[in-house]
Amino acid sequence: MFYCSFDDLNHEKIMLEIGQKAPDFKLINTDRKEVTLENFKGKNLVLFFFPMAWTSTCTKQMCTVQEDYSVYSELNTEVVGVSVDTIFALKRYGEDYKISFPLLSDFNKQMIRDYDIVHEDFILGYKDVAKRATFVIDKNGILQYIEVLPKLGDFPDMEKLKAALKRIN
Repeated sequence: MFYCSFDDLNHEKIMLEIGQKAPDFKLINTDRKEVTLENFKGKNLVLFFFPMAWTSTCTKQMCTVQEDYSVYSELNTEVVGVSVDTIFALKRYGEDYKISFPLLSDFNKQMIRDYDIVHEDFILGYKDVAKRATFVIDKNGILQYIEVLPKLGDFPDMEKLKAALKRIN
C-alpha cells in the first residue's frame, strides 16, 4: 500500500494509490470547453491541484509550472491546473500570469472529492477548496505519482515529479 502524504498529527492516508486507474473527470476550461480524462488518452498527464488563484503559494506553483512548461513537453506530458475557482477567475488569473497550459474549474467540487483532496477549512471561512496536490497519470490512465501536501504553504517537490515522469517515458 502506498501512503501518499502524512499529517504530522494524524498519519491519515488518502484513498488513491499508485497503480490504480485515475478517477475520470469532467471539468470546464477557461475557454468554456468541457475537458475529460479521456481527452488525454495516449498522453501522460500531470494534474496540479491548487487551493485558490492569486494566493501566494498557488501563484508561485503555477508560475513554476509555466517556467518549466518546455520540460513537460519534452517528457511527452500534458499539464493542467485545477482549482475550485470559477472559469472567469481562472481566465483572468491565467492572463495575469501568462499561463499557457489549461486551467480547469472544479467549481462544483466533485473532482477534489473524487481525488480525496478536499481541504475543508481554508482561510477567512472559505470551505472545501483543493489541497495542494500533484497526480501523474500515464498514457493508459493509471496513477503513477501522487503528492498531497498537508499544509497550505508547502510547495510540491518538482524534482521528484520530473523523475517520475522520466521513469514512465
